Amino acid sequence: MASAVPVIDLTPWLSGDADARATVAARVDEALQSVGFFLITGHGVPAELRARVRTAAREFFALPVSVKQPYAVTVGGRGWLPPGVEANAYAEGTQTPPDLKESFAVGADQPTGDPEVDDYWFQPNVYPAEIPALEPAIVDYLARMRQLADELLVLCAAALGLERDFFTRHTGHATHTMNVNWYPPITVAGDPEPGQFRIGPHTDFGTVTILDREPGRGGLQVWTREDGWQDAPFEPDSFTINTGDLLSRWSGDRWKSNRHRVLPPQAEAPDEDLVSLVYFYEADHDAVVEALQPPIGKPNNYGPVVSAAFLKKRLDAITMS
Repeated sequence: MASAVPVIDLTPWLSGDADARATVAARVDEALQSVGFFLITGHGVPAELRARVRTAAREFFALPVSVKQPYAVTVGGRGWLPPGVEANAYAEGTQTPPDLKESFAVGADQPTGDPEVDDYWFQPNVYPAEIPALEPAIVDYLARMRQLADELLVLCAAALGLERDFFTRHTGHATHTMNVNWYPPITVAGDPEPGQFRIGPHTDFGTVTILDREPGRGGLQVWTREDGWQDAPFEPDSFTINTGDLLSRWSGDRWKSNRHRVLPPQAEAPDEDLVSLVYFYEADHDAVVEALQPPIGKPNNYGPVVSAAFLKKRLDAITMS
């Protein structure tokens, strides 16, 4: 798996000449065709900012349930997702117990003026008054992620030999969400049920996902047809990037939206708790996505889809009733 998921330095893309940029773009295309994942370094996002988000989030998750309860929401909401409300494996039709995690969810909050759209896709973010450091850290982080996500989509366009704004012309008012996921230790969560994961097997739904994660025994695994489930590689100060279902379809299935999961807490590491910052980038809610055909995409009969409807169907599927 270490060889299947490459580590790609963005420095030549951001500051190199045309040949250096083309080399980076080719490596991204190869990674997305083969496994749908790659790690990036040289991205310019300060480690200090990521640490601030993680520290403040840990303080929030450590609060008593009675204090967190006023912020409770379900999938698609803004606030605290308590244990038991989400099962990601449902999106691929696998029945599993709820995911063993808690999340704090934020997202795009600049309204369009259409209440029907705004009430779901552009809800106001809600921050806990008990942890005043969380809001400024997340606001700064979201701005960095939005900028990085658009740069990655420009890179993706270059990887296909298309105009640099081929994707980003559809992200001027994009929907996006970020989950700060807390994976509690066994000492808090108890032993996992059979078939229960911190996050069950699934693919992501949007364009690109930008993941900042901590290494652990109960960490991220990626699926390949050749090797099955394998631990994803970890590189300090990197982000893990993967393609979502929408971008995979957009590419005409040239790029994989690959299955991945987060293992349950492991008995040999009973005190391990991990915090992941997971940024899901999408497109404008009303963007019409038309799959690329050969020679770029594979032969396909995909019809056009509207981004919001495509995503909502998947989000509904992972919501525990």
